[in-house]
Amino acid sequence: MLSLLLVALGAAGALFLAGTVTAWWWCAAGPLLALSALGVRDLLQRRDSLLRAYPLVGHLPFVPVGVRHEPRAHTAGPADGDGDGPGDGGPGALVRTGPRRVGPGERSAAERDVYREGHEYLEPSMRPAEVPREPPVVRVGGPDCTQPYDMALLNVSAMSFGALSANAILALNRGAALGGFAHDTGEGGLTEYHLRGGGDLVWEIGTGYFGCRTPEGDFEAREFADKAALPEVKCVSLKLSQGAAPGGGGVLPGVKVSAEIARARGVPEGATVVSPASHRVFSTPRELVLFLARMRELAGGKPTGIKLCVGSRRQFLAVCKAMLAEGVTPDFVVVDGAEGGTGQAPAEFAGRLGTPLTEGLITVHNALAGSGLREHIRIGASGRVATGSDIVGRLVQGADYTNAARAMMVAAGCLRAHRCHTGTCPVGVATQDPRRVRALDVADKSARVYRYQRAAVLGASRIMAAMGVRSAAELTPHRLLRRTGPAGVATYAELYEWLAPGVLLAAPPPHWAADWEAADPDTF
Repeated sequence: MLSLLLVALGAAGALFLAGTVTAWWWCAAGPLLALSALGVRDLLQRRDSLLRAYPLVGHLPFVPVGVRHEPRAHTAGPADGDGDGPGDGGPGALVRTGPRRVGPGERSAAERDVYREGHEYLEPSMRPAEVPREPPVVRVGGPDCTQPYDMALLNVSAMSFGALSANAILALNRGAALGGFAHDTGEGGLTEYHLRGGGDLVWEIGTGYFGCRTPEGDFEAREFADKAALPEVKCVSLKLSQGAAPGGGGVLPGVKVSAEIARARGVPEGATVVSPASHRVFSTPRELVLFLARMRELAGGKPTGIKLCVGSRRQFLAVCKAMLAEGVTPDFVVVDGAEGGTGQAPAEFAGRLGTPLTEGLITVHNALAGSGLREHIRIGASGRVATGSDIVGRLVQGADYTNAARAMMVAAGCLRAHRCHTGTCPVGVATQDPRRVRALDVADKSARVYRYQRAAVLGASRIMAAMGVRSAAELTPHRLLRRTGPAGVATYAELYEWLAPGVLLAAPPPHWAADWEAADPDTF
């Protein structure tokens, strides 16, 4: 409002001075007219949400609302601070500039210390392959799936309506529609904004069963089946935990439960909504896999999976034993890294609870492989994925595809102002304030989301081609290397143990034997 007032006063003052005083006063009228023109331009342009929300003021180097934060690097490697990941090509720069221009001569201006301990890089080939003309996809759908889905290498990770604005959801979904990749709804319900854009959806169900719940908070099967049958819904996912707050529930204060959010989540307007820490529909690994089978049946055979931040290896092995005992497998498992973030996560949880994505991915891959289940289940990786090198690094570590949240938000206009939890996001991404939401232009930001995803996947395809790889199946652990000291380098094949298919069923390796023996399909 202050900015709008400044624009109006500037225009009025300029006209008054120009029309009623001597020519000397043009010295004052000229700058006011220029400021007025700049303010009008800020209001009418569509590329910069900050300037649309804060005309004139948004140009200042230190904006009073505290929003001029430079986007930090999102990397898959250990060096989060300086953007030094496995072949990192400047992810922050890619998110900002990748959507604008992608060509054969693109380069990163980032400089990194390649001799620093922890630096990771990928192994090129003396005989590179051709870059594929079409972006690679991954077929998701196990033996019990009747409607398999071709998943892109990079997709929109789970972010709910309520956490994000209507325009942000629309921009992400229309970007997904333009690029042919998937958009995870988050656990906040399946809304008109997810459906209006025409993008492929992964409908995520959490402990609150929002969008398919009874008045008492239980799972409502009929409502779930009706919504899962929508053609936009390509997969359904059961969220067990997330990287930012594994094992923690959530509370949405009643003051934030507007009529629109209440309709989307199936809860009373104005009432405080509690997401329990655990699910009501199962209490054992066996009950979990049987519920997944029920979800897939209700969804008409569409791919059905789980999302979790890995904790106890024994517990995940117990789930694998339950899959074997019941003859039921999910079609996919999304591994969320503990380095994931959300504006609502307790500060005590951040970086101190849950397994980081690298170890989580390798644990899940090994557990499924050692149990003889890996060929039926696809693995998604979610956590600080932004660039093509991030994607390839995660594929080497055991994933089949990746999801990104922060990078997609940045492509949609997020400035990393760290105000998500306040509802005062200055660019209309993480807020329900109508004035701020209007600042986010859906058409412009959906095109940026599409171009960003295309740039990242093209980067991954180029890297794999430079490695002599024609498919992700050829990305073995020895192709990713990590510096272990001033004169030491080791491959991921040397750094981590990789289980052969079915080895846990025959002769568990020493480091896995105790956990495999202790894993019980009837208790967590």
